[in-house]
Amino acid sequence: MSSDSDDMPLAKANRRVSAAHISKDDDKAMDKAEAKTDYAPEGVSVRNGPVLDDKMDVDEPATNGNAKRKARTSTAKAVNYNVDGSEGESDEDAAPLAKRQKTAKKPAESESDDDQPLARKKASKLPPKNDVATVGIDTSDDEPLNTKLAKQKASIEKKAEKEAKAIRAKESKAKKPTPKKAVKKEESDSEGDVKPKKRKPNGTASTKKTNGVKKEESDSDVPLAKKAAVKKTNGRAKSEDSSSTKKGKGKKDESEEAEEVYRWWDAPKKEDDSIKWETLQHNGVVFPPPYEPLPENVKLLYDGIPLTLSVEAEEIAGFFGAMLNSTHNVENPTFQKNFFEDFTEEVRKTGGAKDKDGNLVEIKEFSKLDFKPIFQYYDAKNQEKKARSAAEKKADKAAKDAIEAPYTTCIWDGRKEQVGNFRVEPPGLFRGRGEHPKTGKVKRRVTPEMITINIGKEAVVPAPPEGHKWKAVQHDNKATWLAMWQENINGAYKYVMLAAKSSIKGQSDYKKFEKARELKKHIDRIRKDYEKDLHAELMADRQRATAVYLIDKFALRAGNEKDTENEAETVGCCSLKYEHVTLKPPNTVIFDFLGKDSIRFYDEVVVAPQVFKNLKLFKKPPKTNGDDIFDRLTTTQLNKHLTNYMPGLSAKVFRTYNASYTMSTLLQGLKNNNASIQEKVKLYNDCNRQVAILCNHKRTVGASHEAQMEKIGDRIKGLKYQKWRTKQMILDIDPKQKKKLGAEYFELDEDLDEAWILEHQAFLVQEQRTKIEKKFQKDNEKLVADGQKEMKAKELAERLEAADELEKKFKRENKTKKVVAEGKSPTVEKYEAAIKKLDERITTMMLQAEDREGNKEVALGTSKINYIDPRLTVVFAKKFNVPIEKFFSKTLREKFTWAIESIEDDDDWEF
Repeated sequence: MSSDSDDMPLAKANRRVSAAHISKDDDKAMDKAEAKTDYAPEGVSVRNGPVLDDKMDVDEPATNGNAKRKARTSTAKAVNYNVDGSEGESDEDAAPLAKRQKTAKKPAESESDDDQPLARKKASKLPPKNDVATVGIDTSDDEPLNTKLAKQKASIEKKAEKEAKAIRAKESKAKKPTPKKAVKKEESDSEGDVKPKKRKPNGTASTKKTNGVKKEESDSDVPLAKKAAVKKTNGRAKSEDSSSTKKGKGKKDESEEAEEVYRWWDAPKKEDDSIKWETLQHNGVVFPPPYEPLPENVKLLYDGIPLTLSVEAEEIAGFFGAMLNSTHNVENPTFQKNFFEDFTEEVRKTGGAKDKDGNLVEIKEFSKLDFKPIFQYYDAKNQEKKARSAAEKKADKAAKDAIEAPYTTCIWDGRKEQVGNFRVEPPGLFRGRGEHPKTGKVKRRVTPEMITINIGKEAVVPAPPEGHKWKAVQHDNKATWLAMWQENINGAYKYVMLAAKSSIKGQSDYKKFEKARELKKHIDRIRKDYEKDLHAELMADRQRATAVYLIDKFALRAGNEKDTENEAETVGCCSLKYEHVTLKPPNTVIFDFLGKDSIRFYDEVVVAPQVFKNLKLFKKPPKTNGDDIFDRLTTTQLNKHLTNYMPGLSAKVFRTYNASYTMSTLLQGLKNNNASIQEKVKLYNDCNRQVAILCNHKRTVGASHEAQMEKIGDRIKGLKYQKWRTKQMILDIDPKQKKKLGAEYFELDEDLDEAWILEHQAFLVQEQRTKIEKKFQKDNEKLVADGQKEMKAKELAERLEAADELEKKFKRENKTKKVVAEGKSPTVEKYEAAIKKLDERITTMMLQAEDREGNKEVALGTSKINYIDPRLTVVFAKKFNVPIEKFFSKTLREKFTWAIESIEDDDDWEF
């Protein structure tokens, strides 16, 4: 790799850069200074999870000034238009980055040349340290947890090295032509073929570890997960669920509506992989509804004066007014500034703002604008919408679905495929993610004149809305998008693509995981080379090796060049700056920067001594804040170097490989015992959690986590209370059971105190009332739909008497300390059976609670959906006889149909 500054981007070339070569004197001096250091075990993260607090104390130095890493909800939902035409978006981080940077005091100079941590104890709450409960590994001895994690990671890497060598040796052997005499006729049909696997006498394949799960001989030929029969015809399959064969009067056969599944993984591969389709037909896109002007009595106020605005300016004012309850955004100074600039510009362009007499009102100060009347109007409309009956909501949804139905699918090479984001984004205020500098700017309405349609040559081009025309129509069969336009905020292109469950997206996922599997063959050579180059004389080589080490060991993203004036200054490994890396002797590195989506990335990791030394070298004076750590390396250069090992290899493949390979290795240690389904699910999640920790996939504790845990705790207590009442009923019908089973058996659980019981009883009574009221409302809606009269309030009052009786019963029990037996023909045996079922439910719920608590700071979903090969999950479910629904939701089962179906009959598949 060239080390000349000419090869570097201009932004990097203008900053202080490291010397092209590392002098031997500098190298020896650093080695000598650290010769007697006792290093911590490398390769693990010291902290578990991201920063817990988004407020940085300005009384302490905070040189990064970065935002908290915040939990996010899925963005895969369909767009729901609000009454103002805006799109629902998730709230972002509160205080702007620039503001925090201005208020942060300059850090005092360190006495030593080692850095001080950027996130001080008083500046922000650090992530918790790894603990036994979170990691879920055996700590029966006195060995420190981080040492155990490091050993576990080293063991997995050693196994990977052996496997890589074995795979290459096997492939090399297979390529060598075999003499004809050495090949028996029954073993080979052609020269060079590999011998088939030996079979056991009973005809089954020899036992081997597959997918990381130990295969048991006793069930090698028995499918452990019940699955619907599948008929394969020409690469297609029809689902033959038993439910579709049931016939009933007045009911349509479900099989008639079951769509065919295109089994692309069984279909012959295309000669030209760049050609994505031969024929393509679709109906275009759905535009958001047009803007509805505000009523005459609803006005934006400026210094108390009602303003008359153009329709265009009024719509923009409505964007801000409709979201006043989102203080997180509207109180953000950057959001206010950007909105005010765009709003006042629109006002000027469209004739200005006028008072009731038609006089021009000059809008100079944002603080004098009052959006409350607009907010109250939209809020009232939202409340009215929410108050509609279930029947009305259902009818509205059905009408909306009917309008959108033609746009939800397309015809791709003669088969129906699901379209993903067929709705054009509505206009509104841009929020961005994290500390985006353009938050608050107006997202303009997208018109047909901005949209390019991609469709087959022979297909009918969808008609644009009346009075409009498309920007262009093209027939690019090497593209997988159906429509495209450019948004006005960042100038980015937006594409209408196929849905996640489509065959095209499935093939993309498949290729991603296959590429990670391919990396298995080369991982040992890559690691050996970068460990060697950590000592390289050329600075460019040493920086590249250090970057690959960090990407491989700690799942850092590679990072790309950013236009910092127009984009949030997010970074990755190659774009790390001086202030983002803090060195803590002997070999701990603290990363603190804004990562993907402007989410704060904070982590303390233990690195190899040579890596620590290199980072110290890369930060050597005269470098200071703002200078690049890897000043002689770009992401492009890094990925180009990686392609020397295998085609298409890039930095991001390491995340997928490490997660999948680690999961496969961990699953190898599992045994299929007689555990319950929930215990097996927890077993899988424990492995997934270790993958997330060992591969550095972390998340923020959700804001609702504590409330959810409290809710689960109350449900467990409720079951324990129910169990205690059932035991008391046993005493009511047979008091002798107290002597037989012992007084302790009938005692109240220590978790249940009197105050909680009273509160729980009130909850049960109110719960029953709510259920009765909802049932009454539903029954009335059904009567009206059938053209009959509604039931009167008297009927509801009679039904509610059951809740009143329950309340009286609890009061009697509290007074007499006796529970009267309930149910028809009560017996001790019936109650004992009920208690057994309650015990099972309590155990299951406690396992769920333990699982959820362990996962609170670990991104299990991220690992399972994006980085762990879904085929590993499918095989685990199959081998351990766990329904796949326990791991994949309906949406994910559709997304990973290829994984579920492709290895249905392949017991020998392994990552």
